[in-house]
Amino acid sequence: MGFIAALACLIAMNFTVRMSGALSVGLLFAFGLLFGLAMSPTLVYYAGVNPQALWQAGGATALFIAGCGAAGYATRRDLSGLARMSFWALFALIMFGVVMIFVDIPGGALAYSILGLVIFAGLTMSDFQRLRRSKDIDSAPLMAASIFLDALNVFQFFLQIFSRNDR
Repeated sequence: MGFIAALACLIAMNFTVRMSGALSVGLLFAFGLLFGLAMSPTLVYYAGVNPQALWQAGGATALFIAGCGAAGYATRRDLSGLARMSFWALFALIMFGVVMIFVDIPGGALAYSILGLVIFAGLTMSDFQRLRRSKDIDSAPLMAASIFLDALNVFQFFLQIFSRNDR
C-alpha cells in the first residue's frame, strides 16, 4: 500500500508543480515518507540477516551517486541523448527482469544488478546536469524526486550484489 500511495504522490506532483510550489513540496515529503515506510520491512530484514550488506550498499551508493552526480554536474556535453538511451535501456532491463521470473538464468541476478547500475549511472548524470541547467524553481521537487529514485535504485542494486553470498 505504501508503494502505491507513494506512486500516487509522485503522479500528483507532476500535476501540481505548476499550480502550487508548496503543494508540490508537501507531496514530495509525503512521497519520501511513504516510500521510506514501504521500504522499511526490506531494510529490517537485511539488518537482521546481513547488516554488513546494508553498510556496504549504503557506502557504495554514496560514492556512486557522488561520482556520477559530480560527473553529470560538471560536464558541458549535453547528456539528454544519454538520458533517452538510459530510459530505453531501463525499459529493456525491466523486460529482462520479467523474463528472469520465468526462466532461471545462471548469474542473471548479478547481470541484472550490474546492468542496472550502468543504466542508473547514465540517469544520475543526466539528472544532475538537468539540476545544474535548470533555472525554473518550480521543477525542483520533480528533480529531487528523480535524484531520490536514482539513489534508491542504486542502493537496491548494490544491496542485491553485496548480499549475494547469503543465498
